[in-house]
Amino acid sequence: MSGRPVEVTLTKAGRTKIRYPAEVLAEGAGRLSVRAPWAAEGVRDFGFVRFEPGDVFVEHYWDDRWFTVKEVWSADGLLKGWYCDVTRPAVIGGSGVVVEDLDLDLWVSADGSEVLRLDEDEFAASGLAATDPEAAVRAVAALDALEALGRDGLAELAGPPGTGPGASGG
Repeated sequence: MSGRPVEVTLTKAGRTKIRYPAEVLAEGAGRLSVRAPWAAEGVRDFGFVRFEPGDVFVEHYWDDRWFTVKEVWSADGLLKGWYCDVTRPAVIGGSGVVVEDLDLDLWVSADGSEVLRLDEDEFAASGLAATDPEAAVRAVAALDALEALGRDGLAELAGPPGTGPGASGG
């Protein structure tokens, strides 16, 4: 049901990294799309993008894909780009979604001119290749797939039309 409140939980290495409220935009077999305000405190400046109070994230989760896609919208309704997390497949339930962050990330600017692979050093240092080699292979494959999608137009993957920050959902 569109508009219903849910909770998004991001875990890392068995611990909760962040938990925040969101609103359902769309849901279907194995997929959930939500809208949420920037949930962290203050501004986070990555150099290539700033996440700040007033930003809105339209987030897409799947229970059969090793990634999530987050559209990042400014407070004035302009698309900043897509921040993609490599994760284990999402656990989607009635009260929300839980995903496990596997360190690898991808940024795609709104105009598509920047497609940046992020945190590969953190991924290597995590030891996942030794503790769960299959998950490590899937994580790298997910990042490769996201990069290809980012270069081809991530908007096609992200979500149904009208899911931006001012949309009423559907």
